[in-house]
Amino acid sequence: MMTGNDEDRDLGRHNCEPCERQTEEMDLTEEDELFGALSGWGREPESGVRKLVKTYRFRNFVEAIQFANDVKDISEKENHHPSLLIEWGRVTVSWWTHTAGGLRRNDYIMAAKTDLVYAVNNLIHRLQTIPET
Repeated sequence: MMTGNDEDRDLGRHNCEPCERQTEEMDLTEEDELFGALSGWGREPESGVRKLVKTYRFRNFVEAIQFANDVKDISEKENHHPSLLIEWGRVTVSWWTHTAGGLRRNDYIMAAKTDLVYAVNNLIHRLQTIPET
């Protein structure tokens, strides 16, 4: 159960738990608290399954592919994988727990980690464009 403290709200620092431990539905209060810790994500139903969905913007296709590869890396590390739609200048990421048929704490953790990957990528791209003095 979420306590609302800063440690719980910093979801990106947490690791995913094995899915067999997360098969029961989340308490709506807990889910709302987790959702409140995210920025720019939507909870969207698709074929009767609620998913966390967010579209990230990029300057070109190469940056979009690089981001998708970075999301792949964290997904493999956590053994929790999203749906990725890669298009020119954008990537749409959808998280849900396939085995549970909906949203679980792991999905919120991975959404926060995805935001961190995006923030780091943006910082790196900005640093690469700073002119040398």
